Amino acid sequence: MLIHLTIATRESRLALWQAHHVRQLLQTAGHRVSILGMTTQGDHFLDVSLAKIGGKGLFVKELQAALLDGRADVAVHSLKDVPMDLPVGLTLVAILEREDPCDAWVSVRYSHWQALPLGAVVGTSSLRRKLQLLALRPDLDIQPLRGNLDTRLRKLDQGEFEGIVLAAAGLKRLGLADRIRAVFGSDILLPCAGQGALGLEVRTERVHLLEQLRLLNHPPTALATQAERAVSRALGGSCSMPLAAHAVWVEDQLHLRAVLGSALQSHAALIKAEQTSPVRTEAEAVALGMQVAADLHAGGAAHYLVSPP
Repeated sequence: MLIHLTIATRESRLALWQAHHVRQLLQTAGHRVSILGMTTQGDHFLDVSLAKIGGKGLFVKELQAALLDGRADVAVHSLKDVPMDLPVGLTLVAILEREDPCDAWVSVRYSHWQALPLGAVVGTSSLRRKLQLLALRPDLDIQPLRGNLDTRLRKLDQGEFEGIVLAAAGLKRLGLADRIRAVFGSDILLPCAGQGALGLEVRTERVHLLEQLRLLNHPPTALATQAERAVSRALGGSCSMPLAAHAVWVEDQLHLRAVLGSALQSHAALIKAEQTSPVRTEAEAVALGMQVAADLHAGGAAHYLVSPP
């Protein structure tokens, strides 16, 4: 049965691109689709670090409220922004095929982060990126960078930073791939859980809609991101945790790596763990993530899981 659907989304240019992408997929399936643009709490507090005001979950709360009160049927999220535990009555029904999950180096003057002079100012909104960058270059001056993608690029172009680090996926989706000077391989800068993937969230009770949207699910991406998110969930699930977790397929096996830094000690050694296992089901993906989380704990993760004041 074809139905009219309303998609809830943030109103940033990237979020709207993502919503229109999903709308096109649904329209191809014959549905009529409208878009409900919303401003979230995360969009209001652009001069404060996300870790201090509640983490990336602030980007999804209003969208989830629109689902629960019936204003919207589907919410489209950057999966990396979605908290590990969803409100009662909501579920992630589909994970779309992943774009490039890596981080990108963007700079006006320097073609590569290795070419930066001592003490260069680099912008990033992510504590995960900051701690991994400092492990590579302890001399760098890493400064917070908030705002939507266009705002961040404008700050770079105005000379506030020698370079900035952004998700490659967002730049590519908006046709800005030419701004990428270099891509950080995952062996250099490991992405966060879900980076590059889009998640569709709906009310659990919408059984027919769940069946319709599951057709958009990309199983390889879904299983990989479920393993990644399981690492974060096992460590406490905070979106502001300086944790990287990224899984790649090697034939029929999933190779999952994770890196954890200390939010209180920027130059503390990173804790790393990795495992490879055959994965065919969500339960096996979650089990792999929990094993990697257990390895992080064995490496001393408990000492790093203290929130900054």
